[in-house]
Amino acid sequence: MSNTDYGAIVIGAGPGGYPCAIRLGQLGVKTLIVEKEYWGGVCLNVGCIPSKAMITAAKHFEEMQHAADFGIEVSGDITMNATALQAFKNKVVTRLTGGVSTLLKGNKVEQAMGTATITGPNTVEIDGPDGKKTVTAEHIVIATGSSPIQIPGFEFADERILDSTGALELNEIPKRLVVIGGGYIGLEMGGMFSKLGTEVTIVEMMDQILPGFDPDVTKILARKLKKQKVKTLLKTKALGWEAADDGIVVNVETPKGKESIEADYVLVTVGRRPNSRGVADALNLEMDGPFFKSNDQRRTSVPNVFAIGDVTCQPMLAHKATHEGEIVAEIIAGHDVKIDYKTVPAVVFTDPEVATAGLDEKTAREQGEILVGKVPFAAVGRAVTANETDGFYKVIIDKETKLILGVTIVGYHASDLISEAGLAIEMSAEALDIGLTIHPHPTLGEGVMEAAKAALGEAIHILN
Repeated sequence: MSNTDYGAIVIGAGPGGYPCAIRLGQLGVKTLIVEKEYWGGVCLNVGCIPSKAMITAAKHFEEMQHAADFGIEVSGDITMNATALQAFKNKVVTRLTGGVSTLLKGNKVEQAMGTATITGPNTVEIDGPDGKKTVTAEHIVIATGSSPIQIPGFEFADERILDSTGALELNEIPKRLVVIGGGYIGLEMGGMFSKLGTEVTIVEMMDQILPGFDPDVTKILARKLKKQKVKTLLKTKALGWEAADDGIVVNVETPKGKESIEADYVLVTVGRRPNSRGVADALNLEMDGPFFKSNDQRRTSVPNVFAIGDVTCQPMLAHKATHEGEIVAEIIAGHDVKIDYKTVPAVVFTDPEVATAGLDEKTAREQGEILVGKVPFAAVGRAVTANETDGFYKVIIDKETKLILGVTIVGYHASDLISEAGLAIEMSAEALDIGLTIHPHPTLGEGVMEAAKAALGEAIHILN
């Protein structure tokens, strides 16, 4: 449709939408991006970035309390100023979100604030500050992200009931916090507040924290949470809450019966739901549960309408959305490409951190014969010098071909170490491709090399 206003309209300026729009601009496609709330989306404004800023601050706060371990003498009490912490977090967010708008402008992408609704295969209605208007495009990209799931009895309308956004905006350090949900968000946030001095209780319905993760990982985290005096209630259901003279009381059903937990706030982190309702109802797109059904080019059932990120399929991760956004931009520009990744690495910013790429050990065993190399952080010199010896490196390979099937790392800076594993899996590397690559010493990266060798029975710094 050469008579349309734009070559592409991108709905949503989160980690999927804004990279898509920038790449479209780079490729010479006339593009409009529409955002109803945050440039940079939830991730940059109220999710990934602010939470990591505060998690890092909490980690430093804890480290300072143990400075004597390194021979550093600190006199006087070490305190956390909640207002100053918020100021630091907001400074980080402002810097990064301002960069998004600048990059969009620099790549000649038009920007519009408002709520976008697709009214036809090539038409989008924008309800913005100056009223409603309709624009047309040859292609439309839905990148509307996701929202926290609410559970009955714990609606976010009450000031005592928080989602992750609300928890990150608190101008006080709560004395007592109940976290409903022991997944990655619950553990990240619960661990952060615990380091800041909050008495934290985690309520999880399943029989382990981080449901679905390698049990070897959850054992390490459970031990660390216990050390931090975080109370974890497994196989436990949150029933409701009621006001009390000093905060609130949360009622739960444990395997041993009902309990009541005193708290100041409840943080609900039971998952996220795709923002798929309302944005394209007029097209009656095919759905896969709550997700828009899409193919390996992320085309929906209306071929010129694409869906990327949290609205299209699992995993609901920012870096997956970014990758899909850039691929879709290439497709719209006429390039013959498709979504073809072997793995989407995942990171949990707990203490210690957890990072995975490819298959976990259980899944790999179900699919065939494997070899596993496991090296503790305590065997890596750099980890010992940092006094961060909790955790391990695990490399899983095919027994016959020696191809790397998966890597799990739990420990200090696991988030920074997993990219090597992602590359190895994408390039179909064998264990010796990592094992024979000289890694600098002393570094944490040596542990990945050692674990790859351990899978072959050739490790040097542990007994094979």
